[in-house]
Amino acid sequence: MPGSKVKFTFPRVLTARPFHYCPGCHHGIVHRLLAEVLEALDLRERAYGVASIGCACFLYYYYDIDICEAPHGRACAAATGAKRARPELAVFTYQGDGDFAAIGLNESLQAAARGERITAIMINNTVYGMTGGQLSPTTLPGQKTTTTPQGRDPRVYGYPLKVAEILAQFPGVAYCARVAVNTPKRVLEARQALYQAFLAQLEDRGFGYVEVLSACPVNWKLDPVSAARKIDELAETFPLGVFRTWKDEKS
Repeated sequence: MPGSKVKFTFPRVLTARPFHYCPGCHHGIVHRLLAEVLEALDLRERAYGVASIGCACFLYYYYDIDICEAPHGRACAAATGAKRARPELAVFTYQGDGDFAAIGLNESLQAAARGERITAIMINNTVYGMTGGQLSPTTLPGQKTTTTPQGRDPRVYGYPLKVAEILAQFPGVAYCARVAVNTPKRVLEARQALYQAFLAQLEDRGFGYVEVLSACPVNWKLDPVSAARKIDELAETFPLGVFRTWKDEKS
């Protein structure tokens, strides 16, 4: 319309293919934010993603960029190889908590400790979503899963792994944040965190990490609205915020 100003467009980094995710799942929101950040940083021609095993294993369907599939838990190792071979690329991983913090925990920690110039995104929905909602490293105490039908008992299964707090201690980590996307304000904060994590890589500062608290209505056995509200409960165990940034260390 004459005089109108376009404020919202479809990111060219995304393909037109509809997401396959369950209703109320937050993967789609994060995908959109990631696409916006890649476009804002003009990375479409040199972005290289590493998909993991899990709900987001079809990442390559949704982005018009180069993406490879890594074996379960090996996304950070594959991304390290890609970045070292082609330093000019903007390399990122997209993993769930089971992939990043369970089977791939060693690869994830070692890549962060080495300060690899990659960006890692971990979707934390406290369960193994794709395979039926089993206990994951981030399952909350008392949370019922298919492998803990009576609820997670820390005396038997231990306590949730707080990945962001662990990684923030590593000198090789340039940026580390935990965000959520269950409110408009948090969506904007999540976008900013993704932007900063990529900026850490582009400025050769070190490892960038963004953890996203994400709803899993099907495995939580909740409707989408209730699942979105449950994110506030997750945030009591996994506080939101920026845990480390190279910008603070410069001052």
